[in-house]
Amino acid sequence: MALVVQKFGGTSVADPEKILAAARKAIRAQQDGKQVVVVVSAMGHNTDHLVDLAAQVSDSPPAREMDMLLSTGEQVSVALMAMAVHSLGYQAVSLTGAQMGIQTDSSFTKARIRSISAERINRLLADGNIVIAAGFQGIDEDLNITTLGRGGSDTTAVALAAVLHADACEIHTDVDGVYTTDPRQLPEARQLSQISYDEMLELASLGAGVMHNRSIEFAKKYDVPIHVRSSFSDTKGTLICGSSESKTAPVCGAAMTKNEARITIQGVPDKPGSSSTIFKLMAEKKITVDMIVQNIGQQDRADISFTVPKEELSKAAKVVATAVEQVGAAGFTQDDEVSKISVVGLGMAEQTGVAQQMFRSLADAGINIQMITTSEIKISVLVERAQALAALRAVHQTFSLHQRPADAAEWDEIPERKASQADIDKLVTDLRKADMEQLSLSEISLSDDQARVTLLGVPDSPGLAASVFEAVAQAGIFVDMIVQSYDGFQGETGISFSIPRSQFQAAQKVAEELQKQFEVKRVLCSQDIAKLSVSGIGLRSHTSVAIGMFEVLAAENINVEMINTSELRVNVVVKSAAGRQALVCMQKKFSENLV
Repeated sequence: MALVVQKFGGTSVADPEKILAAARKAIRAQQDGKQVVVVVSAMGHNTDHLVDLAAQVSDSPPAREMDMLLSTGEQVSVALMAMAVHSLGYQAVSLTGAQMGIQTDSSFTKARIRSISAERINRLLADGNIVIAAGFQGIDEDLNITTLGRGGSDTTAVALAAVLHADACEIHTDVDGVYTTDPRQLPEARQLSQISYDEMLELASLGAGVMHNRSIEFAKKYDVPIHVRSSFSDTKGTLICGSSESKTAPVCGAAMTKNEARITIQGVPDKPGSSSTIFKLMAEKKITVDMIVQNIGQQDRADISFTVPKEELSKAAKVVATAVEQVGAAGFTQDDEVSKISVVGLGMAEQTGVAQQMFRSLADAGINIQMITTSEIKISVLVERAQALAALRAVHQTFSLHQRPADAAEWDEIPERKASQADIDKLVTDLRKADMEQLSLSEISLSDDQARVTLLGVPDSPGLAASVFEAVAQAGIFVDMIVQSYDGFQGETGISFSIPRSQFQAAQKVAEELQKQFEVKRVLCSQDIAKLSVSGIGLRSHTSVAIGMFEVLAAENINVEMINTSELRVNVVVKSAAGRQALVCMQKKFSENLV
């Protein structure tokens, strides 16, 4: 018999009327011949109310007691939902996280799922019940109640779907699907018919509110189709699965992360261990570091820029002041009036010219780019916050995201999920190891056939990046990794990009022409580089990956020349001669995480 997991968020169970509507959806699914598990969040603003109560009795409530308190919100919801199903003449049983057997670690307020026992749920389903499961919560080995943190109910739903071998996981929410961008920001945003796990992971990490990245990590790891649809209508919604909506469109979506802050550390000694020291200090203070850019420096000094949430800037600046002293850097600048604009799409890995098209659209809108970082399927730029909405609209329009691609995929029913034996074996292994949310790396690779071009001391003005990469494209040069850093002291920028080593001579010639055109102070070109990449699932939720890379390279006395990061991959550039040694030490470091 087919099995479906349905998740209803807080706005979907905000009052008795909405709870009854959700119960009817669950009953209809059962009437269609499916076994049904319903995962619910706390009602409406209930969690905010509980947090406020805690604040009224304690300035710093213990994390364990916060979990005890916050878990009551879902317990109210599951009981009311079960009552609603009974009132409509059908059987239902409500279960807390502990009663379901959701085992977690002991990281209160942000616990990770280790294992789930499906025995009780399967028994209740076999007896004809609709099982109503509390999202967001579990229990640790000492029987303490734990909560899963932001997006916890989504994570619960997808994890249950994986363990129960569900045919699909339906996410019922207050929007009717996944859009090309936030429709509250751009009314012209278009609903996608489907989107790939990788694309959704990148968009979720950029703040797309429909899904949280941890739940998408689960879905990709265990191949769980997710159907995002409205709680309040029967519209088709969006399917999150293994393939993109279009095979020809380079970009599927754009996102704005509005409240960012930038820190640039200048004059970092260009030697092994500098990056490791800086980001280890940030991790110790649990500061969220997002966009990391390290560019080639001058006179054995490099600049490292990164972004943090605006509300964490004050704490981050104190840590950076300490880091500057420890590594012997020249100083640092900060700016809390910036936003990140990103485009995402599987198609850009197969098509050239995507970056220059994005940069040209921003230049034509008079928008200056402060930082750039790229991955195989994402390009992110940092701009002034006052220009962020205009920047988002510019890139949305230039890639025609408001228009449906001619080859857009259509689906009438979610394809039947047939888990392979390998998928089943992996799940069984993870459950036996009690670590369902472990870091899963798919690849640790070395590209030793690249070269680098760096333009230093470039006047910071709108249109610079567009002009540079248009000239590169006109020469037929394929660009891989792009890094743009910002020097707040000099009002200048530096741009580096990697290319196939076979195109080095052509790229060097273009760089010399650009130096004359833009009065670039210095051009540095090198064929002596190697790019190391770590890719997989969980890089964002397991922030130790980048730090671990920096640490093992420093231990081997290997200097990092360039860095860029994304949701799915961390890239570093080192000297070519050190490439093989770097690969071996990173494989050793992450061997237990390779799948």
